[in-house]
Amino acid sequence: MSTINNSRRNFIKHSGIALLGSSLPISLVELAFAETTQNFSFAYISDSHIQHIKGAEFVRNWDQGLKRAVAEANLLTPKPDFVIFGGDLAQLGTKEELDHGAEMLSALSPKVHHVMGEHDYYLDLGEYWEKLFGPQYYSFDHKGVHFVVLNSIRTYDEWTYKRWPTNVQRMAEMAGLDNPNGSPFMVGDEQRKWLKADLAKIPKTTPVVVFSHSPLQKIYKGWNFWTEDAEQIQAMLKPFKQASVIYGHVHQIQYNQIGNISFNSVMATAWPWPYPQAYAQAEQYLPKLTVPMNRADPFFERDATGWQFINMANGRVDMHFSLDSNNSRTVGFNKSKKRPEDTVYPSEAKRTAPQTHY
Repeated sequence: MSTINNSRRNFIKHSGIALLGSSLPISLVELAFAETTQNFSFAYISDSHIQHIKGAEFVRNWDQGLKRAVAEANLLTPKPDFVIFGGDLAQLGTKEELDHGAEMLSALSPKVHHVMGEHDYYLDLGEYWEKLFGPQYYSFDHKGVHFVVLNSIRTYDEWTYKRWPTNVQRMAEMAGLDNPNGSPFMVGDEQRKWLKADLAKIPKTTPVVVFSHSPLQKIYKGWNFWTEDAEQIQAMLKPFKQASVIYGHVHQIQYNQIGNISFNSVMATAWPWPYPQAYAQAEQYLPKLTVPMNRADPFFERDATGWQFINMANGRVDMHFSLDSNNSRTVGFNKSKKRPEDTVYPSEAKRTAPQTHY
Protein backbone atom coordinates (compact mmCIF):
# COMPACT_ATOMS: atom_id res chain seq x y z
CA MET A 1 0.00 0.00 0.00
CA SER A 2 1.33 3.44 -0.84
CA THR A 3 2.42 5.72 1.97
CA ILE A 4 0.69 8.96 2.85
CA ASN A 5 2.17 12.03 1.18
CA ASN A 6 2.03 14.74 3.85
CA SER A 7 3.45 17.58 1.79
CA ARG A 8 1.86 17.37 -1.64
CA ARG A 9 -1.70 18.41 -1.02
CA ASN A 10 -4.39 18.68 1.63
CA PHE A 11 -8.04 17.80 1.69
CA ILE A 12 -9.16 21.26 2.54
CA LYS A 13 -7.84 24.42 0.89
CA HIS A 14 -6.06 26.53 3.48
CA SER A 15 -8.36 29.42 2.66
CA GLY A 16 -11.26 27.40 4.04
CA ILE A 17 -9.75 26.38 7.38
CA ALA A 18 -10.86 29.44 9.34
CA LEU A 19 -14.37 29.16 7.98
CA LEU A 20 -14.66 25.52 8.98
CA GLY A 21 -13.41 26.00 12.53
CA SER A 22 -12.03 22.71 13.84
CA SER A 23 -11.53 21.06 10.43
CA LEU A 24 -8.14 19.46 10.01
CA PRO A 25 -6.23 19.14 6.71
CA ILE A 26 -6.28 15.51 5.66
CA SER A 27 -3.50 14.08 3.51
CA LEU A 28 -4.22 12.10 0.40
CA VAL A 29 -2.68 8.78 -0.53
CA GLU A 30 -0.66 9.06 -3.71
CA LEU A 31 -1.73 6.13 -5.87
CA ALA A 32 -1.84 5.62 -9.61
CA PHE A 33 -3.27 3.50 -12.37
CA ALA A 34 -0.98 2.37 -15.16
CA GLU A 35 -2.56 5.20 -17.15
CA THR A 36 -2.33 8.33 -15.00
CA THR A 37 -5.33 9.82 -16.78
CA GLN A 38 -7.45 7.13 -15.09
CA ASN A 39 -6.70 8.29 -11.54
CA PHE A 40 -9.73 9.68 -9.78
CA SER A 41 -11.40 10.18 -6.45
CA PHE A 42 -14.90 10.77 -5.16
CA ALA A 43 -16.39 12.04 -1.92
CA TYR A 44 -19.09 10.37 0.16
CA ILE A 45 -21.62 11.98 2.51
CA SER A 46 -24.21 9.88 4.31
CA ASP A 47 -26.91 9.55 6.98
CA SER A 48 -27.91 13.15 7.61
CA HIS A 49 -31.36 12.27 9.07
CA ILE A 50 -32.84 15.70 8.39
CA GLN A 51 -35.79 15.96 10.79
CA HIS A 52 -38.76 18.29 10.45
CA ILE A 53 -40.24 19.81 13.61
CA LYS A 54 -42.93 22.21 12.38
CA GLY A 55 -43.33 24.94 9.79
CA ALA A 56 -39.86 25.94 8.60
CA GLU A 57 -38.18 24.48 11.72
CA PHE A 58 -35.84 21.48 11.51
CA VAL A 59 -33.49 19.86 14.04
CA ARG A 60 -30.54 22.21 13.85
CA ASN A 61 -27.85 19.69 14.76
CA TRP A 62 -28.60 17.44 11.81
CA ASP A 63 -28.89 20.43 9.46
CA GLN A 64 -25.48 21.71 10.52
CA GLY A 65 -23.82 18.33 10.01
CA LEU A 66 -24.97 18.19 6.37
CA LYS A 67 -24.19 21.85 5.67
CA ARG A 68 -20.66 21.40 6.96
CA ALA A 69 -20.09 18.28 4.87
CA VAL A 70 -21.29 20.07 1.74
CA ALA A 71 -19.06 23.08 2.46
CA GLU A 72 -15.99 20.91 3.01
CA ALA A 73 -16.67 18.82 -0.09
CA ASN A 74 -16.75 21.99 -2.18
CA LEU A 75 -13.34 23.01 -0.80
CA LEU A 76 -11.60 19.74 -1.67
CA THR A 77 -8.50 19.92 -3.78
CA PRO A 78 -8.08 18.12 -6.08
CA LYS A 79 -11.78 18.20 -6.88
CA PRO A 80 -13.52 14.80 -6.61
CA ASP A 81 -15.01 13.51 -9.84
CA PHE A 82 -18.37 13.06 -8.12
CA VAL A 83 -20.08 12.80 -4.72
CA ILE A 84 -22.16 9.90 -3.40
CA PHE A 85 -24.91 10.57 -0.90
CA GLY A 86 -25.27 7.26 0.93
CA GLY A 87 -28.89 7.33 2.12
CA ASP A 88 -31.05 8.42 5.06
CA LEU A 89 -31.21 11.99 3.91
CA ALA A 90 -34.50 12.27 5.85
CA GLN A 91 -35.47 10.92 9.26
CA LEU A 92 -39.15 10.13 8.65
CA GLY A 93 -39.26 10.32 4.85
CA THR A 94 -41.55 13.34 4.62
CA LYS A 95 -41.71 15.74 1.68
CA GLU A 96 -40.54 18.57 3.97
CA GLU A 97 -37.45 16.63 5.09
CA LEU A 98 -36.51 15.41 1.62
CA ASP A 99 -36.99 18.84 0.04
CA HIS A 100 -34.93 20.50 2.77
CA GLY A 101 -32.13 17.93 2.44
CA ALA A 102 -32.19 18.15 -1.37
CA GLU A 103 -31.87 21.92 -1.17
CA MET A 104 -28.72 21.61 0.96
CA LEU A 105 -27.23 18.96 -1.34
CA SER A 106 -27.91 21.15 -4.38
CA ALA A 107 -25.03 23.38 -3.24
CA LEU A 108 -22.50 20.62 -4.03
CA SER A 109 -20.30 21.49 -7.00
CA PRO A 110 -19.64 17.94 -8.31
CA LYS A 111 -22.32 15.65 -9.72
CA VAL A 112 -24.17 13.74 -6.99
CA HIS A 113 -25.28 10.07 -7.12
CA HIS A 114 -27.90 9.07 -4.55
CA VAL A 115 -28.43 5.87 -2.55
CA MET A 116 -31.78 5.02 -0.92
CA GLY A 117 -31.93 4.66 2.89
CA GLU A 118 -34.70 3.10 4.95
CA HIS A 119 -35.58 6.49 6.49
CA ASP A 120 -36.13 7.81 2.97
CA TYR A 121 -38.19 4.82 1.87
CA TYR A 122 -40.78 3.45 4.27
CA LEU A 123 -43.26 6.32 4.37
CA ASP A 124 -44.23 6.15 0.67
CA LEU A 125 -41.87 3.35 -0.51
CA GLY A 126 -39.58 5.87 -2.15
CA GLU A 127 -42.14 7.53 -4.42
CA TYR A 128 -41.22 11.14 -3.60
CA TRP A 129 -37.50 10.33 -3.29
CA GLU A 130 -37.57 9.03 -6.89
CA LYS A 131 -39.13 12.29 -8.11
CA LEU A 132 -36.21 14.18 -6.59
CA PHE A 133 -33.29 11.87 -7.33
CA GLY A 134 -34.25 9.27 -9.94
CA PRO A 135 -34.22 5.44 -9.93
CA GLN A 136 -33.78 3.50 -6.69
CA TYR A 137 -31.12 1.29 -8.31
CA TYR A 138 -28.90 1.78 -11.34
CA SER A 139 -25.30 1.49 -12.57
CA PHE A 140 -22.77 3.71 -14.31
CA ASP A 141 -19.20 3.51 -15.59
CA HIS A 142 -16.42 5.96 -14.85
CA LYS A 143 -12.80 5.78 -16.00
CA GLY A 144 -12.74 2.00 -16.27
CA VAL A 145 -14.63 1.26 -13.03
CA HIS A 146 -18.19 -0.13 -12.99
CA PHE A 147 -20.35 1.36 -10.23
CA VAL A 148 -23.61 -0.17 -9.02
CA VAL A 149 -26.16 1.56 -6.77
CA LEU A 150 -28.61 -0.74 -4.97
CA ASN A 151 -31.67 -0.20 -2.81
CA SER A 152 -30.67 -2.69 -0.13
CA ILE A 153 -33.25 -1.72 2.50
CA ARG A 154 -36.35 -3.45 1.18
CA THR A 155 -37.87 -6.26 3.21
CA TYR A 156 -40.55 -8.95 3.19
CA ASP A 157 -43.88 -8.09 1.55
CA GLU A 158 -45.82 -9.16 4.64
CA TRP A 159 -43.98 -6.61 6.77
CA THR A 160 -44.15 -3.85 4.16
CA TYR A 161 -47.71 -4.17 2.88
CA LYS A 162 -49.83 -6.09 5.41
CA ARG A 163 -48.70 -5.44 8.97
CA TRP A 164 -49.21 -1.73 9.62
CA PRO A 165 -52.50 0.19 9.59
CA THR A 166 -50.87 3.36 8.26
CA ASN A 167 -47.77 4.33 6.28
CA VAL A 168 -46.76 6.66 9.11
CA GLN A 169 -46.68 3.79 11.61
CA ARG A 170 -44.69 1.64 9.16
CA MET A 171 -42.13 4.43 8.81
CA ALA A 172 -41.94 4.95 12.57
CA GLU A 173 -41.33 1.25 13.21
CA MET A 174 -38.54 0.99 10.64
CA ALA A 175 -36.98 4.22 11.92
CA GLY A 176 -36.52 2.80 15.43
CA LEU A 177 -33.14 1.67 16.71
CA ASP A 178 -32.62 -1.89 18.01
CA ASN A 179 -36.37 -2.27 17.47
CA PRO A 180 -37.89 -5.79 17.65
CA ASN A 181 -40.78 -4.54 15.47
CA GLY A 182 -38.38 -3.77 12.63
CA SER A 183 -37.46 -6.22 9.89
CA PRO A 184 -34.19 -7.36 8.28
CA PHE A 185 -33.23 -5.62 5.06
CA MET A 186 -32.76 -7.25 1.67
CA VAL A 187 -32.03 -6.42 -1.95
CA GLY A 188 -34.82 -8.68 -3.18
CA ASP A 189 -35.59 -10.81 -6.24
CA GLU A 190 -36.25 -7.93 -8.62
CA GLN A 191 -32.92 -6.21 -8.05
CA ARG A 192 -30.93 -9.44 -7.90
CA LYS A 193 -32.21 -10.35 -11.38
CA TRP A 194 -31.32 -6.88 -12.61
CA LEU A 195 -27.87 -7.05 -10.96
CA LYS A 196 -27.12 -10.43 -12.52
CA ALA A 197 -27.94 -9.07 -15.98
CA ASP A 198 -26.00 -5.87 -15.35
CA LEU A 199 -22.82 -7.65 -14.20
CA ALA A 200 -23.02 -10.20 -17.03
CA LYS A 201 -22.07 -7.43 -19.46
CA ILE A 202 -18.93 -6.48 -17.51
CA PRO A 203 -15.50 -8.14 -18.06
CA LYS A 204 -14.35 -9.93 -14.91
CA THR A 205 -11.14 -7.87 -14.92
CA THR A 206 -13.13 -4.64 -14.51
CA PRO A 207 -13.09 -3.20 -10.98
CA VAL A 208 -16.62 -3.19 -9.55
CA VAL A 209 -17.81 -0.93 -6.73
CA VAL A 210 -21.27 -1.43 -5.19
CA PHE A 211 -22.94 1.34 -3.20
CA SER A 212 -25.63 0.17 -0.79
CA HIS A 213 -27.15 1.56 2.37
CA SER A 214 -27.13 -1.64 4.44
CA PRO A 215 -23.85 -3.57 4.71
CA LEU A 216 -24.49 -6.47 2.22
CA GLN A 217 -23.12 -8.55 5.09
CA LYS A 218 -24.68 -10.16 8.15
CA ILE A 219 -23.05 -8.27 11.00
CA TYR A 220 -25.58 -7.98 13.84
CA LYS A 221 -29.28 -8.60 13.39
CA GLY A 222 -30.32 -6.86 16.60
CA TRP A 223 -29.23 -3.49 15.18
CA ASN A 224 -30.28 -4.42 11.63
CA PHE A 225 -26.66 -4.31 10.48
CA TRP A 226 -27.85 -7.16 8.31
CA THR A 227 -28.93 -7.95 4.73
CA GLU A 228 -30.91 -11.17 4.31
CA ASP A 229 -29.70 -11.98 0.79
CA ALA A 230 -26.13 -10.78 1.36
CA GLU A 231 -24.58 -14.11 0.35
CA GLN A 232 -26.44 -14.06 -2.98
CA ILE A 233 -25.06 -10.60 -3.78
CA GLN A 234 -21.58 -11.68 -2.71
CA ALA A 235 -21.81 -14.71 -5.04
CA MET A 236 -22.46 -12.38 -7.99
CA LEU A 237 -19.37 -10.32 -7.10
CA LYS A 238 -17.13 -13.34 -6.52
CA PRO A 239 -16.06 -13.79 -10.20
CA PHE A 240 -14.60 -10.28 -10.35
CA LYS A 241 -10.92 -9.80 -9.66
CA GLN A 242 -11.51 -6.57 -7.71
CA ALA A 243 -14.82 -5.87 -5.97
CA SER A 244 -15.72 -3.36 -3.27
CA VAL A 245 -18.89 -2.61 -1.32
CA ILE A 246 -19.29 0.81 0.31
CA TYR A 247 -22.23 1.33 2.63
CA GLY A 248 -23.75 3.77 5.16
CA HIS A 249 -26.40 3.02 7.80
CA VAL A 250 -24.06 1.90 10.60
CA HIS A 251 -22.92 5.39 11.73
CA GLN A 252 -19.43 4.08 12.54
CA ILE A 253 -16.19 2.99 10.89
CA GLN A 254 -16.30 -0.65 9.76
CA TYR A 255 -14.24 -2.63 7.27
CA ASN A 256 -14.06 -6.28 6.31
CA GLN A 257 -12.84 -8.66 3.62
CA ILE A 258 -14.87 -11.63 2.35
CA GLY A 259 -13.01 -13.49 -0.37
CA ASN A 260 -12.26 -10.99 -3.12
CA ILE A 261 -14.75 -8.40 -1.80
CA SER A 262 -13.63 -5.46 0.34
CA PHE A 263 -16.26 -3.87 2.57
CA ASN A 264 -15.96 -0.30 3.89
CA SER A 265 -18.55 1.73 5.80
CA VAL A 266 -19.01 5.48 5.73
CA MET A 267 -19.94 7.65 8.68
CA ALA A 268 -23.02 9.71 9.47
CA THR A 269 -23.23 13.49 9.62
CA ALA A 270 -26.06 13.24 12.20
CA TRP A 271 -25.07 11.12 15.24
CA PRO A 272 -22.58 8.34 16.05
CA TRP A 273 -23.73 4.80 16.74
CA PRO A 274 -23.95 3.77 19.45
CA TYR A 275 -24.15 7.18 21.09
CA PRO A 276 -23.31 7.55 24.77
CA GLN A 277 -25.86 8.18 27.49
CA ALA A 278 -24.20 11.57 27.93
CA TYR A 279 -25.06 12.60 24.36
CA ALA A 280 -26.89 15.89 24.80
CA GLN A 281 -27.25 17.52 21.38
CA ALA A 282 -30.95 17.76 20.45
CA GLU A 283 -31.54 14.91 22.90
CA GLN A 284 -35.31 14.99 22.58
CA TYR A 285 -35.03 14.22 18.86
CA LEU A 286 -32.70 11.22 19.11
CA PRO A 287 -34.32 7.84 18.45
CA LYS A 288 -34.83 6.00 21.72
CA LEU A 289 -31.98 3.60 22.46
CA THR A 290 -33.49 0.59 24.23
CA VAL A 291 -30.17 -1.21 24.80
CA PRO A 292 -27.75 1.11 26.67
CA MET A 293 -24.15 0.91 25.43
CA ASN A 294 -20.89 2.68 26.23
CA ARG A 295 -18.62 4.07 23.56
CA ALA A 296 -14.95 3.13 23.55
CA ASP A 297 -13.93 6.78 23.86
CA PRO A 298 -16.52 8.80 25.81
CA PHE A 299 -14.42 11.96 25.57
CA PHE A 300 -15.36 12.39 21.88
CA GLU A 301 -19.12 12.09 21.81
CA ARG A 302 -19.29 12.61 18.03
CA ASP A 303 -16.25 10.51 17.18
CA ALA A 304 -18.16 8.49 14.59
CA THR A 305 -19.77 11.43 12.84
CA GLY A 306 -18.22 13.03 9.81
CA TRP A 307 -17.66 12.22 6.19
CA GLN A 308 -14.95 10.71 4.04
CA PHE A 309 -12.90 11.11 0.89
CA ILE A 310 -12.42 8.00 -1.23
CA ASN A 311 -9.48 7.40 -3.54
CA MET A 312 -9.73 4.81 -6.32
CA ALA A 313 -6.54 3.38 -7.77
CA ASN A 314 -5.89 -0.02 -9.31
CA GLY A 315 -9.53 -0.78 -8.60
CA ARG A 316 -9.14 -0.63 -4.82
CA VAL A 317 -10.65 1.75 -2.27
CA ASP A 318 -8.79 3.92 0.24
CA MET A 319 -11.04 5.66 2.77
CA HIS A 320 -9.91 8.91 4.44
CA PHE A 321 -12.22 9.67 7.36
CA SER A 322 -12.65 13.28 8.51
CA LEU A 323 -13.77 12.92 12.15
CA ASP A 324 -15.41 15.73 14.05
CA SER A 325 -13.31 16.72 17.10
CA ASN A 326 -11.00 13.73 16.70
CA ASN A 327 -7.95 12.57 14.75
CA SER A 328 -8.39 11.76 11.08
CA ARG A 329 -8.26 8.12 10.03
CA THR A 330 -7.31 6.19 6.88
CA VAL A 331 -8.45 2.68 5.96
CA GLY A 332 -6.53 1.50 2.90
CA PHE A 333 -6.29 -1.78 1.04
CA ASN A 334 -3.16 -3.66 2.13
CA LYS A 335 -1.99 -5.56 -0.96
CA SER A 336 0.25 -7.96 0.97
CA LYS A 337 -2.53 -8.94 3.39
CA LYS A 338 -5.27 -8.68 0.70
CA ARG A 339 -7.70 -6.83 2.93
CA PRO A 340 -8.56 -3.31 4.17
CA GLU A 341 -6.44 -2.12 7.08
CA ASP A 342 -6.72 0.82 9.44
CA THR A 343 -3.36 2.59 9.23
CA VAL A 344 -3.56 3.99 12.78
CA TYR A 345 -5.46 1.27 14.60
CA PRO A 346 -3.18 -0.05 17.38
CA SER A 347 -2.28 -3.66 17.91
CA GLU A 348 -4.38 -5.52 20.46
CA ALA A 349 -1.68 -5.14 23.11
CA LYS A 350 -1.72 -1.33 22.73
CA ARG A 351 -5.47 -0.72 22.63
CA THR A 352 -7.18 1.41 25.27
CA ALA A 353 -9.70 -0.57 27.27
CA PRO A 354 -13.35 0.55 26.86
CA GLN A 355 -14.39 3.22 29.32
CA THR A 356 -17.08 2.22 31.83
CA HIS A 357 -17.57 5.29 34.02
CA TYR A 358 -20.93 6.35 32.57
